[in-house]
Amino acid sequence: VQLVESGGGLVQSGGSLTLSCLTSGFTFSSHHIKWYRQPPGKGREFVAYINAGGTVTNYADSIQGRFTISRDNAKNTAYLRMNSLKPEDTGDYYCNTVHWSTQYWGQGTQVTVSS
Repeated sequence: VQLVESGGGLVQSGGSLTLSCLTSGFTFSSHHIKWYRQPPGKGREFVAYINAGGTVTNYADSIQGRFTISRDNAKNTAYLRMNSLKPEDTGDYYCNTVHWSTQYWGQGTQVTVSS
């Protein structure tokens, strides 16, 4: 099982980024995906969830209305579209899935939002 995040970078406040999570080693279309982030000096926190079929999503209150999670099961890839970015969105972003009761994480992609 492998998850590889990409798409992070430096962006000004109010800007947008789209993160990607390319997966392999499991049946992507049968697994839910979550995005988490870890701000500098803080613990990892939940950001967004999407179910296997892409029909159910859930978001943390702090990003509700600004971020959109999606997936393309044909490409084994999940996305996180981030709009209206704020400096407090700065952190390392990780995608996550559970396969046979084991949690798997990518290596993370860094997002920095300047004010």
